[in-house]
Amino acid sequence: MKMQLAEIAQALEIEPLAGWNEITVTSVSFDSRQIQAGGLFVPLIGENDGHQFIAAAKKNGAVATLWQTDHQAADLDLPVLPVQDSLAALQQLGRYYLQKINPRVVAITGSNGKTTTKDMTAAILATQFHVKKTPENFNNEIGVPMTCLTMEPNTEVLVVELGMDRFGQLDALSKLVEPDVAVITMIGEAHIEFFGTRDKIADAKMEITHGLKEDGYFIYNGDEPLLVQRAKDGIRPQVTFGNEPHNQLAATEIVGHAATTDFKVNCYPEINFTIPMLGTYNVNNALAALSVGQVFRIDPARMAQALADLTITKNRAEWVTGAQGEKILSDVYNSNPTAVKKVLEAFSGVETTGKRIVVLGDMLELGEQAGKIHADVAPAIDPEKISSVYLCGELMASLAIALESKFPSSALHHYAVDEKAQLTADLQAEINADDLVMIKGSHGIALEKVLDSLISD
Repeated sequence: MKMQLAEIAQALEIEPLAGWNEITVTSVSFDSRQIQAGGLFVPLIGENDGHQFIAAAKKNGAVATLWQTDHQAADLDLPVLPVQDSLAALQQLGRYYLQKINPRVVAITGSNGKTTTKDMTAAILATQFHVKKTPENFNNEIGVPMTCLTMEPNTEVLVVELGMDRFGQLDALSKLVEPDVAVITMIGEAHIEFFGTRDKIADAKMEITHGLKEDGYFIYNGDEPLLVQRAKDGIRPQVTFGNEPHNQLAATEIVGHAATTDFKVNCYPEINFTIPMLGTYNVNNALAALSVGQVFRIDPARMAQALADLTITKNRAEWVTGAQGEKILSDVYNSNPTAVKKVLEAFSGVETTGKRIVVLGDMLELGEQAGKIHADVAPAIDPEKISSVYLCGELMASLAIALESKFPSSALHHYAVDEKAQLTADLQAEINADDLVMIKGSHGIALEKVLDSLISD
């Protein structure tokens, strides 16, 4: 981005001061450590109050800062834009810049698969357009406007991931970005602690349509009755995808391999599609992306090539090699019941001359039924296919109990969250070069530390 400070002030409904036309802002940051020369600093209030770091931001190159008016005035020797709420101002500025660049917007949400679908969609659209996509997991009230503010002036399509953990969140984010296309990948049990039922999760996910432009497309998983039911309210036009033949885009001839998955699509029968990912469940994510490509009239052959050449977000069903030569399926970005069962199914089918070893961490935000939901994963862990199981976290105690009748004590291990070092040591003692290891858990359990040790040691 590149704007004069005076323009930013006007966007925030602040009267610009003399000289602000001569101050050029080239970036925005809420982290004083990441501010760059020419940056605007946004002091957010969370665990720490960002106002405490304005001096550090100035030292690192900030040319101006926001300042909440409920804070005592200070002599900052830096142009100050007074706002009532710095987060609301960040969102207002993000929306202003989005409208200024005026790309078409594809917004994606879902209990599972939204990041993978985002990556696939961006790759497909990039064959014909200048595309900006959500970096990493910048999918909340802070990340979405930051994504908008990092667009290049030539951006033609913005592919933005929208996350949620409460009612009203997607409503606000959808109205911020006003999508031309809204996508729901699926309804699972993620965040059921906050919503109670899948019906309520579906209601919350449908909020992504609240900001959808009048002529915008609604794309959703047509195999999900909760979405089909809610889509009957007249949201048009619509595109459905899924495994069932009634969908406008339906997958056929799905064949899974260790690191790739092949499939065909009913409306493109002559084309063979391949995604460089383990797991037939990822085909639905590809179908969602293909649906977006169809709306944008991308040539099917180009879409197939884009999927084949896909680079996915790190630690999303990603194969890496451990220090002992073992192959590790890294899926430590996040975890929920639907996802862990699907990944276990895919992992259990991968051919190997060695052992298959599973490492699972707690799945968070599952509410009062968390213990039962963890125990319900047990049928997906087949001792005929999985040699050893390593569990980490308090909630995984329920799964450990459920597995006691299936695995001998020598093959079933359970650790507290602060015992990851011991988990890693025991795991390393078992692993051989020809083994396969799967690691999956909620981000808060930090199983990436186990992964890093396996790779580096």
